[in-house]
Amino acid sequence: MKKFIYVGIALAVVVAAVLVIGISNLGPIIKTAVNKYGPAMTKTDLRINDVSISLFSGEAKLKDFYLGNPKGFKSPEAMSVNAIYVNVDEKSITRDPIIIDRIEVVGPNITYEKVQRTDNFQTILTNVKKSADTSKSSSSSKKASKESTGKKLIIRDFVITDGKVKMDLDMKTGSSISASASLPRIHLKNVGEKSGGATAEEVFYLVFAELYDKLVSPAVTATLNKELKALTSRIPIEDEETKRSAEKAVNETVKGLFGK
Repeated sequence: MKKFIYVGIALAVVVAAVLVIGISNLGPIIKTAVNKYGPAMTKTDLRINDVSISLFSGEAKLKDFYLGNPKGFKSPEAMSVNAIYVNVDEKSITRDPIIIDRIEVVGPNITYEKVQRTDNFQTILTNVKKSADTSKSSSSSKKASKESTGKKLIIRDFVITDGKVKMDLDMKTGSSISASASLPRIHLKNVGEKSGGATAEEVFYLVFAELYDKLVSPAVTATLNKELKALTSRIPIEDEETKRSAEKAVNETVKGLFGK
C-alpha cells in the first residue's frame, strides 16, 4: 500500500513540476510571439518590453506595450500601455484552443491623428483585417488541413479600462492645441467561442475594431469637439479676424476628423 502511495506522490510531484515549468516558460513565449508576429499584423512597430508570470495565480503581466503609427503620420506612437494582465487557464496550454479567462488592458494612452481622408487607427485596422483574412484563408486551405497553422484562442473576458484619447492639431498660425477625452470602457465576452477558437489575427482584429468604434463614438468626439472649441481662445492672435479664422479652422478640422 505504501508503495502505491509513494508512486502517487512521485507522479503528483512530476505533474506539478511540469505545470510550473510550463507556466514559467509562458512569459518568454508571449513576449516572443507579440514582438515577432505583432508588427506583421499591424504593419507598424509593436512590442512589449517584459512579461512577468505569477506561478500561483497563473497570471501574466505584459509590461510597456507600445504600438507605433503607420508611415505618413506625424506622431511616432499610436498607443502605449503600462500594463496588460492576462489570466490563462493553465490546463488548456497544451490544448487547442487555448482558453484565456481574462485579458485586462489598464490605462491605454491613445494618440489619434488624421491625415487626408484616413486616420492612424483606421489604417492599422485595415492592415490587421488583411492579416486576419489571409490567416482565415490559409487555415481553410487543403494544405493547412495537413499542417499545423498554430493554436487558436478563446477569450472569456477582454476588458479595456481607464483609457485616454489625445488629439493634437497644428494651426496655420504656427501654434498647436491638444485635446483629450476618456475612452469608454470596453468589454468583450467569449471571443472566438462560436467558431471553436480564433486565430491571433482574428482576435486582434475583433478587439481593434471595437476599440476603433469607441474611439470615434459620440462619447469621445463630443468631448474633443467641446475642448477644442474652448482652446481656440488660447491661440495667439493679433486681431478679431484672425481669431474667427482660427475658430473656423478648428471647426473644419474636427468635422473632417470625425466625418461629422
